Amino acid sequence: MTPSERLTELLRLGPHTAVAVHDPSNMFYLTEGYSGEGLVYISQARRVIITDFRYTEQAEHQAPGFQVEMTSKDRTGAQVLSELVRADQISEVLLETNYLSVDQFEKIKAELGDEVSCGPLEKAPQKLREIKTPNEVLAIRKACDITSEAFRAILPKIRPGITEKELQIELDFTMYRLGAETLAFSTIIASGENGSLPHAIPGSRKLQSGDMITMDFGAKVGNYCADMTRTVALGQPSDEMRRVYETVLRAQTMCEDALAAGKNCFEIDQLARDYIDARGYAGRFGHGLGHSVGIDIHEEPRLSPSCHEVLRAGVVITVEPGVYLPGIGGVRIEDTCLVKENGCVPLTTADKQLMIL
Repeated sequence: MTPSERLTELLRLGPHTAVAVHDPSNMFYLTEGYSGEGLVYISQARRVIITDFRYTEQAEHQAPGFQVEMTSKDRTGAQVLSELVRADQISEVLLETNYLSVDQFEKIKAELGDEVSCGPLEKAPQKLREIKTPNEVLAIRKACDITSEAFRAILPKIRPGITEKELQIELDFTMYRLGAETLAFSTIIASGENGSLPHAIPGSRKLQSGDMITMDFGAKVGNYCADMTRTVALGQPSDEMRRVYETVLRAQTMCEDALAAGKNCFEIDQLARDYIDARGYAGRFGHGLGHSVGIDIHEEPRLSPSCHEVLRAGVVITVEPGVYLPGIGGVRIEDTCLVKENGCVPLTTADKQLMIL
């Protein structure tokens, strides 16, 4: 069964209801490969990619099972959508109200007219995307292999005097050299006191002896992401930062060991939070423990205090506890993991023990 067929089954799509998808990640998933712009229309009668001249040939190659309709300055995407709706005698169109701007939504409604109602799609494609197919896992595994190898390759280049930005550029280039098609997100390099910033932007700070250096990065292969964080020491770290590292590593390992189908996302997050708090770092782990990874770097479900979903086999999710001490530094350790019935398989494989360079 194709993704578009699974969507129609999930929604129990009747003969008078259609779906219009604008989110590029959902378009890629539902068409099994189209990576251009526009929108995707799905009804019982047909599957259509609506796009402009720049992408029509690409759409035909990447999604041969879909009809392609070309827009122009005199025929907008909303107008083509309206034509298809009328041809299929559709009375309700489900839209990504979580993705569209108010202006976009209102333009579509106006074009469809009062006789066609617009309802929310309620992230139905994202729900289907939670469980990865074997081919999706293979792509993520390749991205994780490149990411892990890039970490090992970059270690000899970490030395006093280079800037965070220079290290980021070197790490990004290494991922591309090893086969990354693009990057899953902007690489984070946080050294010394900047380590207390979970999403630090690499800058002009020069690496110094005694720094802890957090590197959060990931390759993208076949449009699927990897996500890994490692923290290393440049020279001997302080006793306090050694203790922080040991705390984060233990929390991360405990949670990976506990990760399995049937476990509640909230409970896995709480396991790390309770341990970190008990070690004297209450309030210093302020983000969720992890997030699912796939076409997007952040997907559902998440390991967080607010997510009570039960994990299912086939979910790919990160485990990334951290401790952040303002003015001093921080440590985060992260793996991308495949959830199995009786445990998990870490797809990122770089060493996690404290490295002193």
